[in-house]
Amino acid sequence: MGKTIVFANQKGGVGKTTTAVNVGSYIAAEGKKVLLVDFDPQGNLSSSVGCNNKQDGIYEVITDKRNIEDVIVKTDQEGLFIVTSNLNLSGATIELVDMEGREFILKKALESVKDNFDYILIDCPPSLGVLTLNGFVASDYVIVPLQCEFFALEGFITMLFQTVKRIQQTVNKKLKIAGIVFTMYDSRTRLSNEVIHKVKSTFASHPEILFQTIIPRNIRLTEAPSHGVPINLYDNSCVGAKSYYKLALEVIDRV
Repeated sequence: MGKTIVFANQKGGVGKTTTAVNVGSYIAAEGKKVLLVDFDPQGNLSSSVGCNNKQDGIYEVITDKRNIEDVIVKTDQEGLFIVTSNLNLSGATIELVDMEGREFILKKALESVKDNFDYILIDCPPSLGVLTLNGFVASDYVIVPLQCEFFALEGFITMLFQTVKRIQQTVNKKLKIAGIVFTMYDSRTRLSNEVIHKVKSTFASHPEILFQTIIPRNIRLTEAPSHGVPINLYDNSCVGAKSYYKLALEVIDRV
């Protein structure tokens, strides 16, 4: 049975989608079969692998308009597939509010294909709304990208533990934190190093919660999505690519 991982952080712009697509692509490059699920109405994960937001995707699946098997798209990376998002998903938050068992909609949608993939990676919106809740419920593990900036740190630890604990106590007892990954690290700034030091100090008794790999700021990482390919297909030799390759190996080892 495949392992499902949700990438989540209540703050936007922390490298969540970049981490999901590049970890997924490198895991696929290691010979695993990977399904990306774009569960963010912005559809950035979809565009990161060259898919537009005009085709049927996860919204049509969760509203019973399409079967998930029929909307899975093969990407340019061998072994990497995606269920896209489109603008219709932005209305799902309202549509799901009064729906019975609304937090289990995504989990049910993925059940028929979970055995077909080694990994399913879910990218959620930068919020703790009903879509992200669905991502938590559908997953075995959560990976939390953390930008090396002060405002990214504010409220982060409270969000991480309180949210995951609440999910574990209510709707998904098996959910585990796979780890926190530092992103957008700039070794030239004191702030980046202070954020890492503070988080490491906070988790001094549980150092295993932090991934060893730190993702640096890298212009090639920001360029790759505009070309519709993961970083390994855009510039496999850049420092950002090498970092995500190491992170992907860590993820495989942990989950």
